[in-house]
Amino acid sequence: MRAERADELLRTGEITLLGQLARSSNETFLVEVRALASQSVTGTDGDARAGEVPGPEAAEACLFPAIGDDAAPADSPVAAPDPDNAAPAARSFGPPDSDTACWAIYKPELGERPLHDFPPGLYRRERAAYLLSEALGWGIVPLTVIRDDAPFGTGSLQLFVAADPREHYFTIVEDHPDTHPVLRAMAAFDVLTNNTDRKSGHVLRGWDGRIWGIDHGLCFAAAFKLRTVIWEFARDLLPLDLVADIAALAENGAPPEVTELLTTEETRALRRRARALALLGRLPEDPSGMRYPWPLV
Repeated sequence: MRAERADELLRTGEITLLGQLARSSNETFLVEVRALASQSVTGTDGDARAGEVPGPEAAEACLFPAIGDDAAPADSPVAAPDPDNAAPAARSFGPPDSDTACWAIYKPELGERPLHDFPPGLYRRERAAYLLSEALGWGIVPLTVIRDDAPFGTGSLQLFVAADPREHYFTIVEDHPDTHPVLRAMAAFDVLTNNTDRKSGHVLRGWDGRIWGIDHGLCFAAAFKLRTVIWEFARDLLPLDLVADIAALAENGAPPEVTELLTTEETRALRRRARALALLGRLPEDPSGMRYPWPLV
């Protein structure tokens, strides 16, 4: 699905709940987002493509595939594997193969647990993380928008990433050395955003092999409180292009669409972290050995 189309769908499509993620610390839902009838995409035969969307059973099968089934779902909003090479069962499930519907992760403010160190409205930080990733040109965070008309009120909608739930950061860094460059970039991104909750399960490897970072609600605090599982690359030099991106952020500050989602103090702290990381030119280390989230996965 084209990025522009996915953005339009998430912003304006009709939202239907498919299920709730049981192990999330805040109320989190898998939803279907379908284009309104007036927004249907017309195919070459002149008929509007309805976009068949699987129900909750298919959602469960996609999120929790059978052990030993290594085939990818038929399609993903961020991946387009060849359906001819997929197992028949894999082609039956997954996000809809259509320009008129997609799956998304919905996090309403109403379902947030009160925190002493973050104000309500964590969904704003989800959106800010996506916008910052795009402004840097790093493409780490899936498309994320804010919707006020969602089923349980205002919250974030993030494009669903179809990935094998048996894979996470610890397996990815060990089994897929080709991902190390993007994992280094993610480590730098966590420093910039002051991520306090980069668990191993918050790193996804899509069916196309692309690496994504999710769950950025606990980011951008003014006080430094980095907690991440990505420490394998401590003291590694950052590529010059990443350093240039970080230096530009330090020089120019974050884009207005990011800063309007944060406090003034948080915006200033983001710029200070960018300046320090650009000057350092390498990923920091954790001499205390304590800057890990819990649970790790």
